[in-house]
Amino acid sequence: MARQAWKPNSLRWQVAPVFDDADQVAQQLQASPLMAQLLANRGVTDVEEARGFLQPKLSDLYDPAEMAGCQAAAERIAQAIDRGEKVVVYGDYDVDGMTATAILDSCIKMLGGEVDYYVPHRLDEGYGVNREALEKIIADGAGLIVTVDCGISAAEVLTHATDAGVDVIVTDHHTVQSELPAVTAIVHPTLPGENGKPCPNPHLCGAGVAFKLAWQTARLVCGSNRVDDKMKKFLLDATCLAALGTIADVVPMVGENRVIAAHGLRGLPASTHVGLRGLLKSANLADTALDSYHVGFVLAPRLNAAGRMGHARLAIELLTTDSPDRAREIADYLANQNTERQKVERGITAQAIEMVEAMDLDDDKNRAIVLASRDWHGGVIGIVASRLVDRFHRPAMLVCLDENGNGQGSGRSIPGFNIADALQFCDEHLVSYGGHAMAGGLQMRAENFDAFAEAFGQYARQQVVPEQLTPALDIDAETTLDTLGYNVVEQIGRMAPFGAANRHPVIAIRGCRLMMEPKRMGRTGATVSLVLKQGSTRMRTVGFGMGDLTDLLTGVTEVDIAGEPMLNTFQGQTTVEIRLKDVIWKV
Repeated sequence: MARQAWKPNSLRWQVAPVFDDADQVAQQLQASPLMAQLLANRGVTDVEEARGFLQPKLSDLYDPAEMAGCQAAAERIAQAIDRGEKVVVYGDYDVDGMTATAILDSCIKMLGGEVDYYVPHRLDEGYGVNREALEKIIADGAGLIVTVDCGISAAEVLTHATDAGVDVIVTDHHTVQSELPAVTAIVHPTLPGENGKPCPNPHLCGAGVAFKLAWQTARLVCGSNRVDDKMKKFLLDATCLAALGTIADVVPMVGENRVIAAHGLRGLPASTHVGLRGLLKSANLADTALDSYHVGFVLAPRLNAAGRMGHARLAIELLTTDSPDRAREIADYLANQNTERQKVERGITAQAIEMVEAMDLDDDKNRAIVLASRDWHGGVIGIVASRLVDRFHRPAMLVCLDENGNGQGSGRSIPGFNIADALQFCDEHLVSYGGHAMAGGLQMRAENFDAFAEAFGQYARQQVVPEQLTPALDIDAETTLDTLGYNVVEQIGRMAPFGAANRHPVIAIRGCRLMMEPKRMGRTGATVSLVLKQGSTRMRTVGFGMGDLTDLLTGVTEVDIAGEPMLNTFQGQTTVEIRLKDVIWKV
């Protein structure tokens, strides 16, 4: 969720087609035509659908039994609880995996089951299910293993558990790229259910899948579709955890995902969940109205710091503990770890940028960036890959090599280039890999790096067209300053939570006069403030990372701007302003 790096004259403005029925839909919604246009850009043109989009309800959640494998998995977990079998939840080390693990672990515990969790070490074990961990889990007496946010590509490894007589349930949402594991049940939103169709929401994240399985398991144990009050409270808290996973994993913020995120964000400030309370207090967000920004840029990085700089098990302990003191202790420790992570990340990013420029990987003939080093910290290379994508706008894959000749890689992509497919194209050079369209990870032998880099670059040259190397700025509509009144911008705010497939609306306004010289803001002067006028309307705009505009706009009197309309409250007064995304001017 990194912010797109801004450079003058570097963005292609792509304005959405005008929605011809905007006035009619707006009248029925009692909203502005601009609002109808914004909804249409997101595929919402029906009035009732629009009302549901703007007012997501928990009753809009699909029945968990509609998801492939969910009923069978819930029955097996309920059976394990009844028999007193030990259940082990095998999770992943990112926020989605942590929250998924916490949801199922806590649910089984509340229902009276014996449960433990296992999460691999990011650097020592890498992504996914590994045989050594399975052997230890089995030796420790597990009767049932449930994977969350992983396992769909681990058919060969999971055979070891089933051969040992241990039942396995796989719950995952990642791309299905090979043979399915031969296990007791597979819960996956894109696989066909009993009716031959996938569930209505194929975009669930790992925590969303875990939430649905916990819900169905609770129904079975309670003996009714309506769970008891204690379990109902748990499931409401679980929506808060699922919201963290949904937003952090950048799955499409539409449909059911939007319901989970909206209600989870709404419930977080008042939640009595001990771990979440500790996390919020440590981040100075207790009792604060939260949005996607707070999750993506404040809470998720703190949780991720556990797995990036140490072991993710600590973050899962935070999300499952019932001790407020322990929760605050862990949360404060994670805050410090995140600060250290930021320092390490900045150093690796600077080095990687130097390598890209020295190797001419930013040249148009190269459609991807593939780098490796023995000096990098494997826990942060995924974030650095995101920084490279922001700067050079092409897929980036970074590999950290160790002294034993092993390589761990993490990559990020651009729209239109499926990194999971790219890794599959290169599979002969890899030990293991996984991911989805926009992000992926791998393990490899160091001696195969050059061959992998060539194969990945070859695939990118086949798939990435020149236009994709110039970042596009998707603009929802062209309008005027006087259209952006308080009520209209308040309506736009009802489209939150924002995220993938429902980004914050961006509007363009042409022919704005600059009322005064641009002003630098902030400690480093990296932020710019402009005061615009069009007709009789004046409006302030702020551009983060655009401080250079103070010099570039010297002598300029008229500009076209693109940005996000916002309501800003300062000293008790709320006004409309625009968060700049781009500025165009004539010399």
